[in-house]
Amino acid sequence: MERKHTFSIGYVIFVVFLMLAYQSWQAYRTVAVIDYSVFLTHLRAREIASVQVGDSAITGTFKSPVDGKPHFSTTRVDPTLAADLEQYGVTVGGVEEQTWLGTLLSWVVPTLFFFALWSFILGRTGDRQGLGGLLSIGKSRARVYVEANTGVTFADVAGVDEAKAELQEIVSFLTERGAYSRLGARIPKGILLVGPPGTGKTLLARAIAGEAKVPFFSISGSEFVEMFVGVGAARVRDLFDQARKAAPCIIFIDELDALGRARSALSGMGGNDEKEQTLNQLLAELDGFDPAVGVVLLAATNRPEVLDPALLRSGRFDRQIVVDRPERKGRAQILAVHMRKVKAVPGLDLDAIAGLTTGFTGADLANLVNEAAIIATRRGAAEVTPADFTAAVERIVAGAERKTRVMNPEERRRVAFHEMGHALAAAALPSADPVHKVTIIPRSVGALGYTMQRPTEDRFLITEGDLQERMVVLLAGRAAEELVFGELSTGAADDLAKVTDIARECVTRFGMSRKIGHVVLEEQQLRWLGVRDFETRKRDYSEGTAREVDLAVRALVGEAYKQAQAILTAKRGDLDAGAALLLERESLTPDDFAPLRRQQTAETLRAAQ
Repeated sequence: MERKHTFSIGYVIFVVFLMLAYQSWQAYRTVAVIDYSVFLTHLRAREIASVQVGDSAITGTFKSPVDGKPHFSTTRVDPTLAADLEQYGVTVGGVEEQTWLGTLLSWVVPTLFFFALWSFILGRTGDRQGLGGLLSIGKSRARVYVEANTGVTFADVAGVDEAKAELQEIVSFLTERGAYSRLGARIPKGILLVGPPGTGKTLLARAIAGEAKVPFFSISGSEFVEMFVGVGAARVRDLFDQARKAAPCIIFIDELDALGRARSALSGMGGNDEKEQTLNQLLAELDGFDPAVGVVLLAATNRPEVLDPALLRSGRFDRQIVVDRPERKGRAQILAVHMRKVKAVPGLDLDAIAGLTTGFTGADLANLVNEAAIIATRRGAAEVTPADFTAAVERIVAGAERKTRVMNPEERRRVAFHEMGHALAAAALPSADPVHKVTIIPRSVGALGYTMQRPTEDRFLITEGDLQERMVVLLAGRAAEELVFGELSTGAADDLAKVTDIARECVTRFGMSRKIGHVVLEEQQLRWLGVRDFETRKRDYSEGTAREVDLAVRALVGEAYKQAQAILTAKRGDLDAGAALLLERESLTPDDFAPLRRQQTAETLRAAQ
């Protein structure tokens, strides 16, 4: 590795000081400073060989050294005034109006002071904003890892076996390049890791650093773009120059979307030219380097839809590896990795815990293990138990309990019937996720109570009947309120929003409306970030079709509400008994109240239909 040389203003000041000191010592040793009268005496005695006359001083050379000094210097005086003073025996001297020291103090020192102050301020602000030193603005800020530094290997990565297999191929290419070139194969220039946040993309990259015996350059896409135009492109060039010198090696760019966002057609009219210059330089570098020398580019993003198409074409990022949310088996493996540092009860069923965490990413599972350990520590336990994991799942999914929030008796009774309506409808329907817990303890997310349903297995296809049953369960809370109290409340606002979304997607995306037909009216939106786009829904159909869509959505919701009313009317006794028990205990599980277990009697199924 090359040594980094840093620029310091202290070096400049020290060198200038030495030069001035040397010149002063030379002048003191060879130049005699004499009065003007003495100069005239030597002049009359013909002892002066040469003279240089300046505006305020006269310098020259003696024919023979005087007191060992061959040169002299004196202040220039008006000859007429000197002659008049000499008549009266007055020694004529002089005072220099400005010396070299004054010149130094008035010009050089202030300049050096302001330069040092400017460098200090720029350095302090640069460190906070990632600019670095003055001479290192165009340098890459990539961090270099080797095997001993990361402490992560493929053994520490679980739940993404397909991605690990493909990345293991990259490691073997870097260590055994001859085996691939034997048949003319070449390694892909770029590998793009795509997936939701928290699925382990960066962890996979660190694992490569732990497995490969080659340098590993790691940098974030946002570190290329700075406030100075051209800095990003310079850093891209410097990064690839360093990589070529260190080949074979791996370059990892995290959050590629910060650097590779699609270029705008209006870039010359207010577009961000600096980002586009940086992207253009990256594209040029991807075209310019040969992977045969052992330089592999690895990048990660959770927003592939915003990347520039030029980045994703063949010859640049040749291979895209999806790192998705893990399945149940993968979640159990991830839990096993994180449980290495946690003291749990013997025989803890990780598969059962994995069944409660459908949709969790690797980062969510790591947080789950930590939350369970915190809960066990808080209650003074010696080991983490399954109950701690159940509480941790509730903490992550629904938020922390807020037992200090006091509801009046009428509100508590209404919430109890509302939540029991959800639970009984879920227990009655054949395809609904089983009930895990019902509670009326308020949560930090704003819920006055909630019904926790956890699927028993991962599902990748959802039928029309499954979606219909989900809508029935969501509307059962409001149906229970109307059945018992004869009026509605605002407690079902979130349920109504979810039901409306499901019904609209059934009509506009899944073609499940017989009247609308098997057509797609709205495009699917990628929601890996867990939030909706701020853009309005794109609608390219007529007002007449829009009316038909609204009517179809209303019909689906209305039919689901009728089914919920029919189920709860048939189970009115269980509804009253369950709400009373819930008011007494605040939380119930299927073990506490038998009707919450899956019981599909013929009467219930007929009511649901």
